[in-house]
Amino acid sequence: MAPAAFKHSVLDRFLRYVRIDTQSDPTSPTTPSTEKQKNLGRVLVEELLALGIKDAHLDDDGYVYGTVPATSDKKVPVICFCSHMDTSPDCSGKDVKPQILRNYKGGNIALPGDPTQMIRVSEHPALKEQIGNDIVTTDGTTLLGADDKAGIAEIMDAVKILTENPDIKHGTIKVLFTPDEEIGRGVDKVDLQKLGADFAYTLDGESVGHLEDESFSADAAIIHIQGVSAHPGFAKGKIEHAIKIAARIVERLPKNMTPETTEGREGFLHPVGMSGTLEQATLELIVRDFTETGLKEKETMLEQIVSDVMKDFPRSTSRIEFKEQYRNMKVVLDQHPQIVEYALEAITRAGLQPVLSSIRGGTDGSRLSFMGLPCPNIFAGEHAFHSRLEWVSVQDMEAAVRTIVNLAEIWEERA
Repeated sequence: MAPAAFKHSVLDRFLRYVRIDTQSDPTSPTTPSTEKQKNLGRVLVEELLALGIKDAHLDDDGYVYGTVPATSDKKVPVICFCSHMDTSPDCSGKDVKPQILRNYKGGNIALPGDPTQMIRVSEHPALKEQIGNDIVTTDGTTLLGADDKAGIAEIMDAVKILTENPDIKHGTIKVLFTPDEEIGRGVDKVDLQKLGADFAYTLDGESVGHLEDESFSADAAIIHIQGVSAHPGFAKGKIEHAIKIAARIVERLPKNMTPETTEGREGFLHPVGMSGTLEQATLELIVRDFTETGLKEKETMLEQIVSDVMKDFPRSTSRIEFKEQYRNMKVVLDQHPQIVEYALEAITRAGLQPVLSSIRGGTDGSRLSFMGLPCPNIFAGEHAFHSRLEWVSVQDMEAAVRTIVNLAEIWEERA
């Protein structure tokens, strides 16, 4: 079946959205963690209302909700499409200056705002599949925000297509845009009863055609160290330095079990923060694996490393706490195989080769799945996210829009 042809607004929307700074803040206790995320939320509500989505609104916690009414008389499951509004704290998202490279001819892409920044084909082999396409980058001084404003623009364009083409038969479609996904709080305060969806899809994946039905299982590990202090001028045989103990633990972590040495279905132990003084220190790590067994094995290994290190510091103490972050969504999705089956069919109808894959990370869908809303992750086209080398293809975004529209149709057809 040839992919349907639509008049797209996805690029214009994307260029508008990335210019709005929505960076989240992991140190903030509020929801959303930054008020500026609501600036994008308000824009999205205005645009949804203009498209005829009468119930579109932004709540106090920064979530945007909206309903596309059904065009079918069938009893069709209610499907939600979801993306997050915040951008990563890892790289500035302020004053984003998007650049469009039309009809990409191949080769490295120089970024005009910073001569040291270059998107190299050797480091970004996905560019080889983009010959003739239009590539959006930054000027090299900020991230782009395709993670996940590409997903937002795609959902918004699909809403426009569905509302302007009532002959496309579909059930009730829900739209959800969340804050704070990048800091792990994306669905903390989502109102699933108000949302009223049976199944969902996040638009937050990478390469075109990919569907992710599996994520890491994830925990945080926090190690509290109580050392022994003394005046440094009279410290021989007395000081047990808490920061040095923490550093010793980091040094003992397996070198083949880090993000930079693993791929595919391999998990890791990854230190993400260390703070302290001579007397007290805190070491923060994240633990990742695709199985509960693998997660537990890594946590047991970490406990053993800490225990072994502490033997050299007999007057100091340590305490480890593990906090669950999210779990592998495949456990839930396998109970509802039609969710993945229909998505693969939608990707095929968009003229693409579907690829079912695992995500070495988590999305809002990971947690939504365990909250009772099964939710795999569809490609949005974003690449090199969280960096100044981030880029996205216009044609890939348009393919994601077609996939969304196809999915709405397929759920109605199979109802």
